[in-house]
Amino acid sequence: MDLRGYFNRIGFTGQYDKPDLDTLRTIHKLHVMTIPFENLSIHCGEKNTTDLHIIYDKLIKSNRGGWCCENNLLFSWVLKEMGYKYTTLGSKVFNKFQNDFHNVDSHLINLVDIDGKPYITDVSYGVSCQLWYPLEMVSGKDQPQPPGVFRLLNDGMRWVLEKTSRKPVVKDKAYANSSLLDHRLTKKMYCFPLTPRNKEHFVETLDCLQTSPDSRFVLKSICSLQTPTGFRALIGWTYSEITYNPEEDSDFVDMKEIPDCEIEAVLREKFNVVLVNKFTPKNNKANYCM
Repeated sequence: MDLRGYFNRIGFTGQYDKPDLDTLRTIHKLHVMTIPFENLSIHCGEKNTTDLHIIYDKLIKSNRGGWCCENNLLFSWVLKEMGYKYTTLGSKVFNKFQNDFHNVDSHLINLVDIDGKPYITDVSYGVSCQLWYPLEMVSGKDQPQPPGVFRLLNDGMRWVLEKTSRKPVVKDKAYANSSLLDHRLTKKMYCFPLTPRNKEHFVETLDCLQTSPDSRFVLKSICSLQTPTGFRALIGWTYSEITYNPEEDSDFVDMKEIPDCEIEAVLREKFNVVLVNKFTPKNNKANYCM
C-alpha cells in the first residue's frame, strides 16, 4: 500500500506533510469526485471485505469504487499515513419507511481532530447525500455544501446528521414518480455516538448486507459519482445525471433507461469503472432513493 498511489488515483498534487483542515478538505473532495460509491461486487459474484490490502488493490490499483466500509476504511488509512488524529465511528442509517434509525451500525465514518476541533469525514454515502467536505462537530449549525445544507444535531447521547435538499425538477415527466427520487426536503441521514469502533465491529452486519435477500444492496445495483456540478448514478438500468441549481432552489434531474448492451460502456465512460466478472444489474423494490 502506497500513499502516493492513492494521491495519483484522486489527482492530489499538493503538500501532504501538514495535516491541516485545508488539506483534509481538498483530499475529501477529490476522493468523492474520483472514487465511486458502488456495490457492484455483490452483483458480480465477488465479496466485499474489510481487508485494507484488498480494498486498496480494488479502489486504487483496479480503479474501482466501493461502499462505506471500503471507501471510509481506506480513507482512515490515508488519515493515519498523513498524520491526522482520527477515530473510526459506527452509525445507524435512517429508514424512512420505519421512520426510525436501523438498530445496528451499518455505516462507517471517521472523526478527525485538528487543533482540538473535531470534524466528521464521510467519503462514501453516495448520491445526493454525499458530503463534499468535512463537517464541523457543532450542534445545530447549518453547513451549506453544493448538495444542500448539512446539519449535525446532538441530544446529549448521540449525534444526528440531517440534510436539507432542493426540489427535484425532472426533465422527462415519465420519471416524475420514480421511486428513486426523494422528494423530502429535510431528511435524517444517520445517527452515531462517539464510541470508537474497529473494523471487526462491522463484519457481521456487512456480511448480512451483501447476502440477505432483504438487503437494499442485494436488491439494487448502485454506482454513483460526484461531479463538479452535481452527481451521476446508475441504479439497475436507470442512469441519472443530476445538476445542482441552488440559484433557483432546485436540482435538475435527467433520467433514462440503459439497455444491457450499453451498461458496460456507461460504467466505463461515466464512472471509469471496468468490471472483470459478469455483472447482473438489479433494481428490485427496496428502500433506496438518490
